[in-house]
Amino acid sequence: GGFIVLDGETFELKGNWENGCEVPPETGYDFCYHARQNVLISSAGLVPKRAGRGFFPDDFGKGVFGRRLNVWSLCCHTLTQCFDLGEDSLPLTVRLLHNPDAAEGYVACALSGVIYRFFKCEANRWAVEEVIRIPPKEVENWIMLKMPAFTVDLIISRDDRFLYLSNWLHGDIRQYELSKNCEPKLVGQVFVGGSILRGGPVIVIKDEELKCQPDPLVIKCKRVYGGPCKMQLSRDGRRLYVTNSFYSTWDRQIYPTMVKEGSVMLQIDVDTEKGGLSVNKNFLVDFGKEPNGPCLAHDIRFPCEDSAS
Repeated sequence: GGFIVLDGETFELKGNWENGCEVPPETGYDFCYHARQNVLISSAGLVPKRAGRGFFPDDFGKGVFGRRLNVWSLCCHTLTQCFDLGEDSLPLTVRLLHNPDAAEGYVACALSGVIYRFFKCEANRWAVEEVIRIPPKEVENWIMLKMPAFTVDLIISRDDRFLYLSNWLHGDIRQYELSKNCEPKLVGQVFVGGSILRGGPVIVIKDEELKCQPDPLVIKCKRVYGGPCKMQLSRDGRRLYVTNSFYSTWDRQIYPTMVKEGSVMLQIDVDTEKGGLSVNKNFLVDFGKEPNGPCLAHDIRFPCEDSAS
């Protein structure tokens, strides 16, 4: 759960970042920092060697899936707090608000479907609270009886008005209004694939949110397989870009057709006034047409600063 430091020009390994302190027992996944608040927040993630085998229910309860959110002193390079978010919760993406005076942010837990808000409650002390919970779906013809949302990515708009989530297994992208930070309000949702599509092998037995299974997505005559994974939001907040590959071994297991045909990048048009999401049917980057064969696209970054910074 610690960090290494690389030379910014040569990428030569310079050593560990933490200052000789005891590091969390779990591996690390994502982190963000706030210099003004003297804090670095990191998430636990997955055990790489086990995760590389694929997604197996037998791994539950064995420490393969992380459960902790860690708080570090940025100037001292020491661990100051550790929050247990529940066994096999799998906290992944961590984001802070963009407002330099705000001392709060959010972390998405992929397997529990819970989004936690973390915030500074007193001098040098932080707290967490659950603000969003996405219920699993009871299904047939899948590797488990209950399918988690598997929230991979979390993006906050540069004006801190909206929060976006990508649910890789359920297949939807969600937009929440953050006008009341402790009570995010769902204002937009769109399906761009996933494992519960109408006509697919998985049958949904019980769904606390949907009345019927969503239809497959077709753009420019291409059927989109896979589920929404990593996202990037334009600076004006009106265009949300998304890819659909998470981890190649997991892709082969969950979305084998996507691996065969290559992943895609989509554009989601955003209503920044009232809230709302829609797929732009005129935009498609097809990584199945790469010169050396189909590719799996994962992360998205803009030159210089972006909404994930």
